[in-house]
Amino acid sequence: MNAGVGAGADSLCPPADAIFDPPQYVVNNVYHQQVQPIVHTIEYINQHHCVPVPHHIYTCKTKDVMCSSVRNRRSKKSKKR
Repeated sequence: MNAGVGAGADSLCPPADAIFDPPQYVVNNVYHQQVQPIVHTIEYINQHHCVPVPHHIYTCKTKDVMCSSVRNRRSKKSKKR
């Protein structure tokens, strides 16, 4: 007889209890979309600035001046010389 070596050999020993290793895990990650609202606030700021702009104003005056219509005779004589 064989000494119990091999698969087809006649064994003198009774079958042993099975030994279980700790399980090995294979993880299959499955992802699902989940809507996540993200709010982006935009704030418009209107800045108002005062800027000096020249605005020219003109005033008019009328002045009456009296003049003599008679010419000075002395000035005529002096011109002839």
